[in-house]
Amino acid sequence: MLNFTFHNPTKIVFGTNAIERIDELLPADARVLILLGGGSARRNGTLGEVRAALGEREVQEFDGIEANPTYETLMRAVEQVRREKLDFLLGVGGGSVIDGSKFVAAAVPFEGDPWQIMLSHGAEVRHALPLASVLTLPATGSEMNCGSVITRHESKTKLAFLNPRVYPVFSILDPTKTYTLPARQIANGIVDAYVHIAEQYLTYPVYGRVQDRFAEGLMQTLIDIGPRCLNETENYELRANMMWVTTMALNGLIGAGVPHDWATHMLGHEITALHEIDHARTLAIVLPSMLQVRRQQKRAKVLQYADRVWQLRDGDEEQRIDQAIRRTAEFFESLGIPTRFSAYGLGTEVIEPLVEQLVAHGMTELGEHRDITPEISRRVYHGAL
Repeated sequence: MLNFTFHNPTKIVFGTNAIERIDELLPADARVLILLGGGSARRNGTLGEVRAALGEREVQEFDGIEANPTYETLMRAVEQVRREKLDFLLGVGGGSVIDGSKFVAAAVPFEGDPWQIMLSHGAEVRHALPLASVLTLPATGSEMNCGSVITRHESKTKLAFLNPRVYPVFSILDPTKTYTLPARQIANGIVDAYVHIAEQYLTYPVYGRVQDRFAEGLMQTLIDIGPRCLNETENYELRANMMWVTTMALNGLIGAGVPHDWATHMLGHEITALHEIDHARTLAIVLPSMLQVRRQQKRAKVLQYADRVWQLRDGDEEQRIDQAIRRTAEFFESLGIPTRFSAYGLGTEVIEPLVEQLVAHGMTELGEHRDITPEISRRVYHGAL
């Protein structure tokens, strides 16, 4: 097992009526900006519950954070916080809203051009406003980690940053808030979490037995409940388990002491930036092809995955690897999420612009071994046609 330091300061308040706890969790004199997405939290009553829980505090709102939060939109929120002298951020929504809240938290006190936060991948962040979240769309795990992904619309650049100063102080997780979500968003959340787990698990063995078993159990849970979550929209137990799996998939626990990949995410980000395909759907396009192209480098873990997650024990090693990759793609497809560019009307013409974007953004040494070159990325994209 690799050396590691694990610390996660986010308090999770989980369950029905958890929003009522906001009052006790926030300083009484906090001046709060509520950050929102496309309006669902307002329509379904969640925003009203949040405002009621905030009581007599000074509260303002900022609407319109996109599904892929943009720098341009978030800078308007930064200006509002600075102008109104607000001092606490509360993201109410899914991972995009929470990611956006993290950027705003870091950008408000940032000296210099805030885009440098993204260019430095968070290394230059020295201060941040406190933030918290009310999760309404389980998917990214942003409610319990210190990562954020932001797109600059002007340059079609999608970058990530990490900094421990933007861990949410607390996050409210009420599974009933997922009941009104469209099936598309539930499916996206399941695939997003699944690939988060895969990026920390399908690398190479380091004898991290605890992490491996946690990861395998989380993937098996998603396989078990995924299709049912789409059909049983108000099954509390299903939605509760989904919400907790998506949080556990990227809160640092299963990734402590083991190698990480994240190449699938980097290749997927460029697809979203150029073609505006949902983030989770880009991961479903890339991961099966990535596993196929990298089958030798990932051989031991993919065979372990085939055995422990899919119970594939017949045939030789190559056949078991093929079956595991096929089962993965079939699982995504069973949720209504395609695993090929062709399903989006895209063909070979997309490959070179995507590779050029990777090079422009310095994504030339990716993967757990830092050996995924632009040529290998090109092969992965081709394998997903």
